Amino acid sequence: MSYRLIYESSNGDSWFLAHHPASNTPVVKHEPNAGSGGRVSYIEAGKFLRDGANGPEHQEFLRLIGSLIND
Repeated sequence: MSYRLIYESSNGDSWFLAHHPASNTPVVKHEPNAGSGGRVSYIEAGKFLRDGANGPEHQEFLRLIGSLIND
């Protein structure tokens, strides 16, 4: 399964454009840093943007989407 890195924070959290392993739908995959004890999560792309579009990971996702549009 392939992923595309959206953003990696200074504390080691990473966000990827991916496909959900069960449904194969496009999602944002969040991998928390190893020391946090958090678990990998999958967030529907629209929900990811609606729930906090001001974070740097959200801004990078919007930039990635915008790069797919030809001028």
